[in-house]
Amino acid sequence: MIEDVQLELSGERFVVCYHISGDAGEAQRRAEHICIEQTIEFPADLIGDDDIRRHIMGQVVGITQIGDDLWEVSISYACEITGYSLNQTLNVIFGNISLQPGVLVHRLLLPDSFTAHFRGPRFGQAGLRELCGEKHGPLFCSALKPMGLSSQQLAQQAYEFALGGFHLIKDDHGISDQQFSRFRERVPLCVAAVERANRETGLHCTYVPTINSPAERFHEDALWARQQGAGGLLLLPGISGFDAMRCVADDDRIALPILAHPALLGSFTASPHSGLAHFVLFGQLMRLAGADASIHVNFGGRFAFNREACLSIVAGTACAMGAIKTSFPCPGGGMNVRNIPQMVSTYGADVVYLIGGAMHREGASIRDNCRNFRRLVHEEMAREELGKAQKDKIN
Repeated sequence: MIEDVQLELSGERFVVCYHISGDAGEAQRRAEHICIEQTIEFPADLIGDDDIRRHIMGQVVGITQIGDDLWEVSISYACEITGYSLNQTLNVIFGNISLQPGVLVHRLLLPDSFTAHFRGPRFGQAGLRELCGEKHGPLFCSALKPMGLSSQQLAQQAYEFALGGFHLIKDDHGISDQQFSRFRERVPLCVAAVERANRETGLHCTYVPTINSPAERFHEDALWARQQGAGGLLLLPGISGFDAMRCVADDDRIALPILAHPALLGSFTASPHSGLAHFVLFGQLMRLAGADASIHVNFGGRFAFNREACLSIVAGTACAMGAIKTSFPCPGGGMNVRNIPQMVSTYGADVVYLIGGAMHREGASIRDNCRNFRRLVHEEMAREELGKAQKDKIN
């Protein structure tokens, strides 16, 4: 038996809502197991009636049946056990228990006293709009591709996208520092190309390089890209780490908007009964880690997300999280001009549309294709607004 422990804690707790598979008895047992596994990871019968049991161990605060053999279980944790570190917060939320099937992290309920320890998105939706010179409508983004082009060819492509008025022109996430397009060669060339287009158009388009460097160069390369004039950074938190992204987002020397790419995160959302909910992963956690825009796959494309999942991501990027700013959902993958009506009705104006291959396929030039895509989106939005106004008038 561990001797009694007395602690001075604030009493502030956060809640993780899990979805747990099983019958009523199994749900109760698994809930109690999570309380131990995610905190003390120690035989509970060896803990006395002390502050470890009362405060350090997780506490089941609600169990509700939500389906056949499916339960929503709310477990609260003392804020202090996270050390207010993002890494340890992720560990508490889903560390060991991620190794067991039938447990899904559905939602995080975070008190303001907890979120106050995180800066979150530096710019958020409002700040990114200001940087892009777009007060009300959606933002537009595309990726330089395919892998294998030279730095000069990619820079020319960036120039065309900027002439077409796309606000954010990013490296494709797989373009990093290959011999055919070295990072420190490509970045200044693309920055210069986009700046040249901006001088010709009067727009505020910006180049966003991918930072997928080895760990020892990751932060250094992000800072270097800022010094070269990059207007944002594309980071891959599933590969580089959520806290590595947070560290870059928080660095006042860098001070650039962060676009977060979902590479390697798909397995967390592949099962409806295990992993992390879209709302949590691409919404809440991306914001805690500083993403100003959270890239996710669009419904109806070449990936498996459906419209409901995409709407839950939209909700996660905008839900109340203390003083943490909202971020942009950034759907991509399989977009084309034919599904514009569906996208506009789903995402509205507070979105970054990420469209890639279709801008090479649809018409005569990248520049004209970008302008056409923007025009069609704005025309569809105007039709939606007119339809709503007429419906309201009738009602």
